[in-house]
Parts: sequence; C-alpha cells; structure tokens
Amino acid sequence: MTLLYSFLFIIIIIGALGILYVYQYNKLQHSKTKIDQAEYLIDEALRNRYDILLKIDKLVKKKLKKDKTFFTGLEDIKNENISNFDLDRKLTEYLNVLEQVKADYQDLVNIKEFKSLLTDNKKEGEKLQAAKSYYNKYTSELNDLIRTFPSNIVARMHGIAIKPFFDGKNMEDEVIDDFKL
Repeated sequence: MTLLYSFLFIIIIIGALGILYVYQYNKLQHSKTKIDQAEYLIDEALRNRYDILLKIDKLVKKKLKKDKTFFTGLEDIKNENISNFDLDRKLTEYLNVLEQVKADYQDLVNIKEFKSLLTDNKKEGEKLQAAKSYYNKYTSELNDLIRTFPSNIVARMHGIAIKPFFDGKNMEDEVIDDFKL
C-alpha cells in the first residue's frame, strides 16, 4: 500500500511539473509571437515610410527643378542589407533633411500633394512609434521570463535567448557608446 501511495505521489509530482513546464513554455511562446507581430508592423511601417520619402523626393525634384539632390542615397537603401533598426535610423536622417527642405522652401508646403505625403508620413510615424512600443513591451516581458525561475529553465532547454530592445541597445554588454544617436 505504501508503494502505491509513493507511486501515486511521484505521478502527481511529475504531472504538476509537466503542467508547470507547459505553462511556462506557452508564456515564452506568447511573448515571442507578440514580438514577431511587432517586428512585422515595424517592417511594414518602415517600408511605407521609405516609399513616402521616395515620393517626396520625386515631388521635390519635380517642383523645385533644381540640380541639387536633397535625399542623396535614399534610393540605394533598398539594395543594402540592414536591420530595421538601422533602416529606422537612416530614415530619421532623411526626415531631418525633409524638415530642412520644408523650412527652406515654404512654397512646397502649400502644394496639395506635398501636404498629403506629409500627412501620410506622420501617420506612418505614429504607427511606427506604436509598433516600437509594442515590440519593446513584449521584449521586456520575454527577457523577464528568461531571467526568472522556472521559465529560465524552459527557455534554456529551447534555446530562447534574451532579445535586444528595438533601439538596439544591449544592456548586458560593456559598451556605453550604443546610447549615441
């Protein structure tokens, strides 16, 4: 009879550990899925923003009829193999150029097509910011799970590693220069 109770106790413990394992694994997978969704949204917003900047570049060239190129290298970005984070940084540089063009050529702001493109750019910027926040939220959640017991054991078993936040800063390394813009 004692052997039966011991066997039953072991089965209950193994069952409880199995349920705990499945629960922790599902939490990790949920966070990874949310991060993947956010990466898709970021990628889509960056592509749309890139397309808008290309349209703005063509419009500026057409309306100003100057030999000067404001958005030098913008079209070459599509041929580069860069991360979304690096693409975001490059597009931000071109957005700064756009702000300078708007300040220097006030008559562009009155063109209906230019206004429409600026509005579209603003909407994509808002989508991008929301997607970055979404990504960072679930990255933080995943990283917390990876660092805490017992989900850290499940993460190690499945090779799930800590992910960097969208800003590309690695809080685990010794590099302090990654905070530069």
